[in-house]
Amino acid sequence: MGEIRNFRSGNDEPPSHGPMPRRLAAIIVGDIASYSRLMQADEEGTHVRVKRIERDLIQPSIVEHHGSLVKTTGDGFIAIFDSPVEAVRCSIVIQQNLIGRNASLAKDTRIEYRIGVNLGDVIVEPDDVYGDGVNIATRIEGIAEPGQVYISGAIYEQIKHKVVCGYESLGDRKVKNITDPVRIYRVLPDANAVGTTRGRRENTLIFLLSITLLVIAAGVLWYLLTQPTRTNEQAVTPAVSPTVSPIPQPPPREAASPTPQPSPSLASSPSPSAPAPDQSATPVREPELIAIRGGSFAMGSNDDPTERPVHQVTIKPFSIGKYPVTVQEWNECAAAKACGFTAIGKDDAPVTNVSWSDAQQYAAYLVRSTKKPYRLPTEAEWEYAARGGTQTKYWWGDKLQQGLAGCKDCGDLAAEQPAKVGSFKPNPFGLHDMGGGVDQWVEDCWHKTYQGAPGDGSAWRSGDCGAHVLRSGSWKNDSRYVRPSNRDGYDTNVRYPTHGFRVALSP
Repeated sequence: MGEIRNFRSGNDEPPSHGPMPRRLAAIIVGDIASYSRLMQADEEGTHVRVKRIERDLIQPSIVEHHGSLVKTTGDGFIAIFDSPVEAVRCSIVIQQNLIGRNASLAKDTRIEYRIGVNLGDVIVEPDDVYGDGVNIATRIEGIAEPGQVYISGAIYEQIKHKVVCGYESLGDRKVKNITDPVRIYRVLPDANAVGTTRGRRENTLIFLLSITLLVIAAGVLWYLLTQPTRTNEQAVTPAVSPTVSPIPQPPPREAASPTPQPSPSLASSPSPSAPAPDQSATPVREPELIAIRGGSFAMGSNDDPTERPVHQVTIKPFSIGKYPVTVQEWNECAAAKACGFTAIGKDDAPVTNVSWSDAQQYAAYLVRSTKKPYRLPTEAEWEYAARGGTQTKYWWGDKLQQGLAGCKDCGDLAAEQPAKVGSFKPNPFGLHDMGGGVDQWVEDCWHKTYQGAPGDGSAWRSGDCGAHVLRSGSWKNDSRYVRPSNRDGYDTNVRYPTHGFRVALSP
């Protein structure tokens, strides 16, 4: 992207028309890898795709994380944040979201960003920002690999215990036009990948040493097993004089098998193709469910275009989780090697940072362990359950009441993390946190409106399922998101810090 000092004029010094406001800010600089090649191959198509990514992903993510988009630069963007934590979270969300968008594309047609993040003192104008803090972020972005987030040491010191991810130290780097070397870290979005290059090298050496010892041990064992077994007579035969012919010995018997063969009554080890052991042998903590009687209701509202048209839906009886799935419930699945990561947080808090695919893993784990048809609720089932038999804006009425949901402006329990499940009064169906707390995945593919939606309460699986529906809003959203009719969509395979889920069960 080139050196950045004054984007409007290109000068190294700020304009002389008065003092410029300075501030300490976290700066994100993003740039598209191989942009020139992509434009040469398909100029118009690439331009349209880049603008769509800016509109649908980059700008909303920056706003969601309380940042400001300073400008787009054709092949990149620059944004500033008050919080280094939010800047890095935003960067991770953008990169993980792009992974999902690129999954079905040929490698040479993918739009991949390099992202650099730095903390520094900058000069801010209404449509511009410049200073060494921006220059360093630009240099870090230039070092980053496509699809990666690199951060400065200044950012690392602010976030190292606050963001659920790992970091790989890349050491001190000398960057152009910056006097002092800059310490750089690569962000590892997998929370279990915490470590440094040195730590991974040590692990690699330990692994190679273990393999070497295993090979040596296997060789010794092979040698011992292939040698003829000496009989007792051979073991005590005295040495023979050269002038006396030795007494011929009978040929040695076949060596005994080193381990006895199992009898037919003993269970043999499963073959590689055998199914995994039945997880139901270990008691499984099933989520507490509430049975919901079937009925009809008017789904949607006129409050937002995505909630239109309002349409009549008939729901069959089903059961749904009384609470969102908790950290403890999720981690039991992770301990059984059936869920992809170990969640952090208190046991009674709702699990967060799960993708739609992660939620499906948990439902499949319950199905295997209990032999019951667990699944995610459909979007229609979720809204029917959230309304609790009402048709008002909220389940408790048309006006917001403090202390009935977990959101930014919902009362005293609003916080930096979601409250434990069941912290708020249940709705008329006895369900907790059906609004606020955590965003909740449902079964349906995302559609921008209800035009053509099924009227029988089933999941809407047609169309592009690269994104799925989220309900409820989270503790980080305002009260508009708490409405039972509120809906949103997000990429199927991308994790996000406010996303959780609850399960349902067919009769």
